[in-house]
Amino acid sequence: MAFSERVSRLKSSLIREILAAAQRPEVMSFAGGLPAEAMLPKVEWADMPTSMGQYGMSEGEPALREAIAAEARALGVPCDANQVLIVSGSQQTLDLAAKLFIDPGTEVLLEAPTYLAALQAFQLFGADCITVAQEADGPELTELRARLEQHKPAFAYLIPTFQNPSAVRYSEAKRDAVAALLDEFNVTLIEDEPYRELVFDAGSATPIVSRLKSASWIYTGTVSKTLLPGLRVGFLIATPDLYPHLLRLKQSADLHTNRIGQWQALQWLGSEKYRGHLAELRDFYRLRRDAMQMALLEHFAELAEWQIPQGGLFFWLTLKQPLDTRTLLKPALAQNVAFMPGEPFFVDPDQHPGYLRLNFSHVAPERLNEGLKRLAAVIKQAQADKLA
Repeated sequence: MAFSERVSRLKSSLIREILAAAQRPEVMSFAGGLPAEAMLPKVEWADMPTSMGQYGMSEGEPALREAIAAEARALGVPCDANQVLIVSGSQQTLDLAAKLFIDPGTEVLLEAPTYLAALQAFQLFGADCITVAQEADGPELTELRARLEQHKPAFAYLIPTFQNPSAVRYSEAKRDAVAALLDEFNVTLIEDEPYRELVFDAGSATPIVSRLKSASWIYTGTVSKTLLPGLRVGFLIATPDLYPHLLRLKQSADLHTNRIGQWQALQWLGSEKYRGHLAELRDFYRLRRDAMQMALLEHFAELAEWQIPQGGLFFWLTLKQPLDTRTLLKPALAQNVAFMPGEPFFVDPDQHPGYLRLNFSHVAPERLNEGLKRLAAVIKQAQADKLA
């Protein structure tokens, strides 16, 4: 059977495979970015207009677009509702951007490490992924300038607020510097912000797109981490030169995002009810983060190094004795523990052994300690076998 040449580049998603294996109730899963089911809000359907069952506008529901634009402007993003496109989860933004910009061999700039499903989307269309290393407060600036001088990326894809997987939040100084470099080299920015609302301390940082003076940009977010991931409602906001193309690509992909999910999101966004829910969510996840920190200190202090995440859903661990953590998956699952190996978050995974991404939102605190104890034992055994 003759498929397109693109299919030869299509990689399965390791994280989706791990999540499938972790469905058994006895498995303690630190693998995915799943919200805690106890914190999924109860939603009402009784007042939904029957018209929501009809076809809708490709751009999305006008009232929802207005609400998202208002929230974005409050963050400093210069936009109005006619720059907002409602998408089927912010993952669709990456697909639309890939279709808009990428031909085989097109260069794109990414953080190292970066979001696994972004890599999957960009590489499917044949992107040549150029990377810049992450520091504790954002990308290494000398390296970023060198990349921009040596290459001509079609866009830079960045996750500056509680980055997935590293949990890094760019400092204000790094955000200013990154914006200045993208303006200087006229590189489009795709800024992905799924975790912005999940902040556990008093710090904050305005989006990089609000600091750009001339470069084009796409700013994308979602309700998947704060409301219900099953709604599959996200958004993108784009500069006027990009928006019409993204809209046509959206039309050709799926006509419009499901209106029932859009209506439900609209019942929450910008409301007092939503602000109260976010406050409860932050308190809940802060407790789970602190519980994981305590368990990590008990079981991983000798094995790994990490920073305490100030937001988001993940710890990013660096093993003191590196090994390919993908080899740990099978023995960990045999102990009813699932986690996410760090290697697939890099463009060149074999060159970056010894990282683990651990989610703290999903496993209940009373099971957390036992799960990390078992995972630590698996790592110790693998390191002993490697030395033997």
